[in-house]
Amino acid sequence: MLPIETRRHSAAHVMAAAVKRLFPQAKFGVGPVIENGFYYDIDIGRALTPEDLEKIQDEMGKIVAENPEFIREEMPLDDAISMFGEMGQTYKVELLKDLKERGTTKISADEAGDVDAANVETVSVYKTGDFTDLCRGPHVDHAAEIGAFKLFRIAGVYWRGKETNPQLQRIYGLDFATQEELDTYLKMMEEAKKRDHKILGPALDLFTFSDLVGPGLPLWTPKGTILRNLLDEFVWSLRSMRGYERVEIPHITKKELYEVSGHWEKYQNDLFKIKTREGHEFAMKPMNCPHHTQIYARKLWSYRELPQRYANTTMCYRDEQSGELSGLSRVRSFTQDDAHVFCRMTQTKDEFLKIWDIIHEFYAVFGFKLQVRLSRHDPATPDKYLGDPEKWVIAEGMLKDIIAEKGVESIDGLGEAAFYGPKLDFMAKDSLGREWQVATIQLDMNMPERFGLVCVNEEGTQETIVMIHAAIMGSIERFLSIAIEHYAGAFPLWLSPVQVAILPVADRHVDFARKLAEEFKDAGLRAEVDETTESVGKKIRNAETKKMPISLVVGDKEMESGNLTVRRRGEKDQVEMAKAEFISKLQDEVEKRA
Repeated sequence: MLPIETRRHSAAHVMAAAVKRLFPQAKFGVGPVIENGFYYDIDIGRALTPEDLEKIQDEMGKIVAENPEFIREEMPLDDAISMFGEMGQTYKVELLKDLKERGTTKISADEAGDVDAANVETVSVYKTGDFTDLCRGPHVDHAAEIGAFKLFRIAGVYWRGKETNPQLQRIYGLDFATQEELDTYLKMMEEAKKRDHKILGPALDLFTFSDLVGPGLPLWTPKGTILRNLLDEFVWSLRSMRGYERVEIPHITKKELYEVSGHWEKYQNDLFKIKTREGHEFAMKPMNCPHHTQIYARKLWSYRELPQRYANTTMCYRDEQSGELSGLSRVRSFTQDDAHVFCRMTQTKDEFLKIWDIIHEFYAVFGFKLQVRLSRHDPATPDKYLGDPEKWVIAEGMLKDIIAEKGVESIDGLGEAAFYGPKLDFMAKDSLGREWQVATIQLDMNMPERFGLVCVNEEGTQETIVMIHAAIMGSIERFLSIAIEHYAGAFPLWLSPVQVAILPVADRHVDFARKLAEEFKDAGLRAEVDETTESVGKKIRNAETKKMPISLVVGDKEMESGNLTVRRRGEKDQVEMAKAEFISKLQDEVEKRA
């Protein structure tokens, strides 16, 4: 069976061939494989329309029916530059010239799909019928082997992510081995549309975006902020009982911090940079770990004082490309529920197990079943990682032992390690069966060495320590994008920004409703009074649209009896309940996070 990545990469080429037939003037950027499919960046001199997309899809079908062969050809780099220059493919020529002049340092991960990063003397091209493309492969043998495909989205992107460059059209396509798999995925996508956090979030008044603030920079409303705080407080409650302490750090740093940590060399193009009026270069922090090393480094610790466990929920910033931004899933400002443990190697296993328990306790509340992935380094690409290969083997062995002790099966994540160490990534399936990478625990033997982090051991000598990175939600923004879609916006009682909607029948019942809301607030519950002049039926429907867990209709009967008429979300029947019983029942549900 052909690897699905090979099919998807080949499908991108078939799509490009279809575009070239329909638009002979088309120029091509890059066309990598992505999750569930592929995309290709193209320039036809105008914006594509939905009708264009249908024509390209049909033309792809014709090419598949013709079933041309994928033919690979190696050629010297200079010959490739000349050939693509004659074809008018200026974007390919730019990539090839960058490769020639500067090596792979100027080539992004997506662009590297077109060229062999290990060889800058020659390049390979693939011919598919009358279409020729720059690519390192591999590909299917014939076009009919690409499987079942569907083009589904167009987005505008700047060439190489720079706003000063021309804008291209990015065509997204799906590709699966069989039509049945594609149909199943399309049905799931239809259901996902109904749950799309980009639509539900603003509709439920959780967050908003502003053109004046900028794309990828979400603004949180009072209701959305309640959600964020509830989640953060839950994680903190699990950490605090296991010996963590809160710390706080600034949002910027001198670039020297990241030069020492190794992040500057790897990720400087992803950073927001700041030049001070004195000419110093600073960066907005894209992660917190280097800052935390400096909190540990403020004094010399005895081994008796270890582990030191620092927790810090704080915002980070990354210069993501405009075309890759997506609601809360991919943003430029995101909040990490971050923690770092500074300990001796002999303490690592116990600390990992503590974090493992936190992760499972947290995600069990949401009904997520977790699977663990051992994300390890790829020995075939040593330049991607810091440190001694022998240390990597030791670190990965320790993580394997932890998985074995827990008695669970794991996914092998070859090449998925962080650049400074291996990690355990936890994968969760939501209510639609979609898999997400959520929490992570990472073992870092390199950064402590680079920063000279030590403790004084039993012999009175200095011993280099290790560092554990742990994020439970990872990014609160991304976790909420998953949670909103998982629950379709209908959060459980404990997590709902408004837990009780109080619906007065008439104006004369509003004061009574307000007093009820105050009583609920004093009892630790969140209530909202609907003071509009709408009918009771309309108020009930509005509460359902806003996904309120509980609605209370209050009229003359409730004012006289003191009892409450309770309607649960999703239930048609109303229940009469004494106020004290109602409050006690809700408090119990909230406390148990039922």
